[in-house]
Amino acid sequence: MYPMYPTRILRVPPRKPSITGFDAKEYARAATQPRYDPWERAETWRYTGIFSRWNRFKGAFPGLGIATVAFAAYLGYEQLFLKEEHHGDTHGEGHH
Repeated sequence: MYPMYPTRILRVPPRKPSITGFDAKEYARAATQPRYDPWERAETWRYTGIFSRWNRFKGAFPGLGIATVAFAAYLGYEQLFLKEEHHGDTHGEGHH
């Protein structure tokens, strides 16, 4: 048998290159966020101030808040003041 030297235990057999040339570790390294993005400073204006996510969402439906309040007020008015009272009439007799 072979003698067990400390250098022999720590050695890793070399990896064979893929037939296709695809290296998963290289792909994973390239797919992560780059360490330095030269366009980062130029792109920050898109996500701050009036272009923030909340402001873009708020501006997507202009007038929705006012319309909702007006519709709720109309429903309240209709329930309180526009009730149609039949005073005991049945729907089938003398309604028309």
